[in-house]
Amino acid sequence: MSRDGKRRRGLSYEDRVLWTHVTKAIKPLRAVAEPEDDAGVIEPKVPPKQNSKPIAQSKAVSHEVAHKLPKSAAPPLVPLGRRMKQRVARGKDQIDARLDLHGLTQSEAHGALLRFLRNAHARDARLVLVITGKGRGGEPGVLRRQVPQWLGLPEFRSLVVGFEDAHVAHGGEGALYVRVRRARG
Repeated sequence: MSRDGKRRRGLSYEDRVLWTHVTKAIKPLRAVAEPEDDAGVIEPKVPPKQNSKPIAQSKAVSHEVAHKLPKSAAPPLVPLGRRMKQRVARGKDQIDARLDLHGLTQSEAHGALLRFLRNAHARDARLVLVITGKGRGGEPGVLRRQVPQWLGLPEFRSLVVGFEDAHVAHGGEGALYVRVRRARG
């Protein structure tokens, strides 16, 4: 995260190709040693033209590279948003379903969470509550640590938009609000 609190996304493949091309065309002010490892450098597919504008070339590279880019499975997780969290905490927006994972092993909890989210997704639920428990003796419990990691896995990404700690009225740190992705079609 940056200083202003916004998430920064990495450069796309097209942007990296363009950046590599632009930086290769720059002549340094002083002599510098050439790097030995070119692992991070991406060579552009289109040969550079002397009198062309960088924008025109980026479009040519973009068009050529667009078909070769892998399609990402799902966009990044996003938090619920202050307004939605307030509405849920005050009871103005309802929680569509609840899952209590207390007393389950990690493997049982993982399977139960996946089934629960698939079912919620199929029923077109918008928001669900997953109760993990806070843990014992001031230490966060295993499920409290694992569930947020699981929600970032590819098998859950097609089902989940984002998640955030629940309000104290719904379990606080021992529960998560999970925003379910809308079913397409």
